[in-house]
Amino acid sequence: MTIAYLNNEFLPLEDARVSPMDRGFLFGDGIYEVIPSYGGRLVGAHLHLNRLERGLREVQMDIPWTRDDLLDIFKELLTRNGNGNLGIYLQITRGVTPKRGHAFPEVVRPTFFAYAFDIPAPPDGNIDSATLWTVSTGEDLRWQRCHIKSTSLLGNVLHMMEGVNAGASEILLFDEDDFLTEAAACNVFIVEGSVIRTPALDHQKLAGVTRDMTITTLRQYSDFKVRVEPVSRADVLKADEVWLSSSTKEIAPVIAIDGRVVGGGVAGPVWAAAQTLLAQHRFDTFE
Repeated sequence: MTIAYLNNEFLPLEDARVSPMDRGFLFGDGIYEVIPSYGGRLVGAHLHLNRLERGLREVQMDIPWTRDDLLDIFKELLTRNGNGNLGIYLQITRGVTPKRGHAFPEVVRPTFFAYAFDIPAPPDGNIDSATLWTVSTGEDLRWQRCHIKSTSLLGNVLHMMEGVNAGASEILLFDEDDFLTEAAACNVFIVEGSVIRTPALDHQKLAGVTRDMTITTLRQYSDFKVRVEPVSRADVLKADEVWLSSSTKEIAPVIAIDGRVVGGGVAGPVWAAAQTLLAQHRFDTFE
């Protein structure tokens, strides 16, 4: 039985209830995070909380919980759910109001919901055991504030379904000038020889925690060159390797784009080296 947390109470997930007048339900007026953990240890906790705090500032939401309060709740959730390979989903919405209205209410208490869910064992960089991904491509048609980790994810959901309907497991998105933004639920890296590239952050891209950890780890512990710069569709299609990155995938090798094989259809050697390093340093204190 999954134990969740809702507004100061730990309870079975199936017993958690939220008012239909909650602005998260009515407007998607909320911010969320997904934090992985292995054996009771959180990965990149402070990076996730940094991003959470940035998102709350962007949407002008104040919350009555400190960072220490949040970490205590997370640790208790992990303990109550067995301290295995778990992701924590955290969602903070603006709260419940008596009337539906677009403007922010003057006085309202945020709704705090979190629960733990099973995630796969962390990848270790072994090519033979790598989970391989196929992707389609499409034009990025989401809203212009993708840097906010908002619960309003319909644009991402529709793009993900484009990929699924094309027989892929993700979709790479490109702007109107055919430059890579991100995937529906991941950041993206490409590899050219010993050079690893990923698009620079802006309003069209979410600042991925695993993206940040990967860049930092590779720059500190490897001889690979990591470049944060524009990446065109042509760059992607001719790359030696293409990776997805997210909190529950870490770095994931892509083996086909729109049915075209990437890197011989197997996980590449640079991916193996990068994921091995990330596995060695995933519990480092990243700020």
